[in-house]
Amino acid sequence: MAQPPLVTEDRAFRRTDAPVTELVSSDERGWNITNIDAEGPVVTRQELWSYYLYYNGDNGVGPLGYSLTLFQSLATAAGKDPVTGLGCTDPNSSGQCVLPWAGKQRSVSSVVLIANGLSFMFMTLIFTTIGSAADYGNFGRWLLLVLTLICWGAQFGSIGLVGPDKWGSAMVIYMLGFITYGATLVFYSALFPRLARNTPHSRALRLKLEDGKITPEEYEREESLEKNRISNISTMHSNIGYLFTLAINLSVLLPLAKNPRVDNYTILLTNAYWTITGIWWFIYQQPRPGPKLPPGENYLTIGWKQIWRACRQYKELPYTFVYLFAFFLLADGLNTTGTLVSIVQNDKFSFSFLQNTYLGLAQAATSILSTAGFWYIQRYWKIKTKTMFVVTNIFTVLIPLWGMIGIWTNKIGFHNRWEFWAYNVVFGLFQAPYYAFSQTMMAELAPPGFDNMFFGLFGLSNRASSIIGPNVIQAIINDTGNNWDGFPFLFGLCLAASLVIFFWVDVPKGRRDAIAFAERRRGMTDNPRLDFTGVESGDSTDKTL
Repeated sequence: MAQPPLVTEDRAFRRTDAPVTELVSSDERGWNITNIDAEGPVVTRQELWSYYLYYNGDNGVGPLGYSLTLFQSLATAAGKDPVTGLGCTDPNSSGQCVLPWAGKQRSVSSVVLIANGLSFMFMTLIFTTIGSAADYGNFGRWLLLVLTLICWGAQFGSIGLVGPDKWGSAMVIYMLGFITYGATLVFYSALFPRLARNTPHSRALRLKLEDGKITPEEYEREESLEKNRISNISTMHSNIGYLFTLAINLSVLLPLAKNPRVDNYTILLTNAYWTITGIWWFIYQQPRPGPKLPPGENYLTIGWKQIWRACRQYKELPYTFVYLFAFFLLADGLNTTGTLVSIVQNDKFSFSFLQNTYLGLAQAATSILSTAGFWYIQRYWKIKTKTMFVVTNIFTVLIPLWGMIGIWTNKIGFHNRWEFWAYNVVFGLFQAPYYAFSQTMMAELAPPGFDNMFFGLFGLSNRASSIIGPNVIQAIINDTGNNWDGFPFLFGLCLAASLVIFFWVDVPKGRRDAIAFAERRRGMTDNPRLDFTGVESGDSTDKTL
């Protein structure tokens, strides 16, 4: 088989002597991607650490945690008890609380879930419209920067949200921060497969493969572990940042407990921490531009066209699309379960930032330990990514099941303070690794060179999936007035999705299909990097072509 020319003086870091822009191929269906063996410079230690630090700050404490609590608190303060006519915060109220929304009286929980549903809808538009465009030129680099700046601006804008009359503004700022936060996670995650393919270790592995020193199966196993390494370490950094952010927030929450703006100052401090840790990625990120935008295309329409082409050819990537569909349902169930538990938790702890900080510290500490522990176990025994992911899914199903028990009894089922401590510990132990392994699964099943497009679809499945869950749950709660009535639907959703992933997603075959898909789009047949199907770590079956 013909070998492309190599640069001898820097052989480990470059596949050919042609610039990246010349290594772009296309076929008659309009697919244009970059040769994965020419993705720019090797990843430096400085660049990798700035990547970790971005996620260290982008930990969700502000836009996902505190902002939601502030919004729900102000909405509750502005609401009325439909039974007694008293304010919702009055000690003599019945416990029900409604607000005028869209010409109707709706419960505060329903309004919060509507805000989440709308946020996920806007995320869907972002991921579908400009997700694929991030694979072209430097658009992805600038997109992440703009989304980050908007999220920072929304969080800093929370300083003015004081008093019940600001609940509407709090809803808008929460949605803006939540939408852009969710988008930053997706386009940040889309960077890691390319980083993993260009670390010094991966480049050295590629040379060993080309020289016949290792088999294709060994290469795939080691490259998969490299992806898991970066994914797990970045997730661990997110949890370290989560822990550290909550800890430093105590310096505001404790001495200023009586100050009416203490919650606002806490969000301000949280966002300042992300700004300090996140800015370095935009300074030290090395240029790895994608191909130029095809003639006649623009950034607002190419995303829809690429997604349409991919969906029309789903038979070429059956396991990738089965995973995306199943993860859509799983993420919908998990995300909505988290929101519903947060609503119940906020009611239980009277919207206390301080109590939520203590609970978050418990979750953060266990998240760090579990991410490191799961990664050690996987690396030591070389366990498949899917196996690790399935273990975390068991607890994804058990959380809404526990909440469902609370429909029939007040003794357990998120009715007691200790249960929320247990929930945060269990969530940290098993759901932190869930996020790491789910994105590694996507990296395994995404065609090389289409990272942003398929991670955009992954983001649609993950963050934007919850268009369904919040709307169904808010309708149930608004009809029954009982928050716990939403858990059965979420339990069924998580269980069904977990079973689909367990029985119908074959990662080794899916990786083979993804590489073949990318190779066909390039029209290249002499690339030794792609001249094998890939076998997941732990599978010794010979599947070389």
